[in-house]
This record gives sequence, C-alpha cells and structure tokens, in this order.
Amino acid sequence: MNETQKTGGEGETEALNYLRSIGYEILEKNWRHSNQEIDIIAKDKTFLVIAEVKTRSSNAFGEPEAFVNRQKQRNLIKAANAYLEKKDLMLEIRFDILSVMKNGENYKVNHIQNAFYPILNRS
Repeated sequence: MNETQKTGGEGETEALNYLRSIGYEILEKNWRHSNQEIDIIAKDKTFLVIAEVKTRSSNAFGEPEAFVNRQKQRNLIKAANAYLEKKDLMLEIRFDILSVMKNGENYKVNHIQNAFYPILNRS
C-alpha cells in the first residue's frame, strides 16, 4: 500500500467515526456496483446519505472537495440508483462530501451536506 492509499484509508476511517459520532447509521463502506464505488452509505433520519470522502495532506492544489468533479458525481448517482434498486429502498437520497485534511497525525473533517444534486437529463 502506498502513502496515498494509506492516507485515503485513514481519512475514510476518520469520516466513518465522525458520522457515527453525530448519530448516522453506517450501512455500507466501499460499496461497489460495476466500476463505480460509494465510499460510505449511511442513514441520517429519513435520508439515505451517499458520502464521498476526499482526504488530502495538503491543500496546495485546492480543497479536497474540489476533486469531486462532474464525472465523479455522475458515477455516484448511478451507483446510488443501483443501491436503491438492489436493496429495494424508498428513501430520499442526499449526496454529501466529507473533506478530510491530514496534518501530521491529526485529521480535520469538513462535512458538506447536499454537496450536489442529480442533474435531470432534458432530451
């Protein structure tokens, strides 16, 4: 495992601990559908939360959440739809980003609720 993978894994652990601490029920972590992956699937009251975790040890190239581009959003939306279908759930979905900054051995989690919304295709 390289340093980037190690930092990313530690960031996901920090994000999971953070979500549990504020009362979220963790349903899945690193859930895969086809070539898409959802870092964390959780339940927050009546919402199914699809959470993308981005961890960085420096913000020299921008804040971690800035790296959740439109293609990543589309992939998360597809995977979320597949999850709802597979689990036969009828919950409102919310897409959150957990931006994790590592500073030495310390982590700071910035939780961005409703970070983006699914785009409707107008054909």
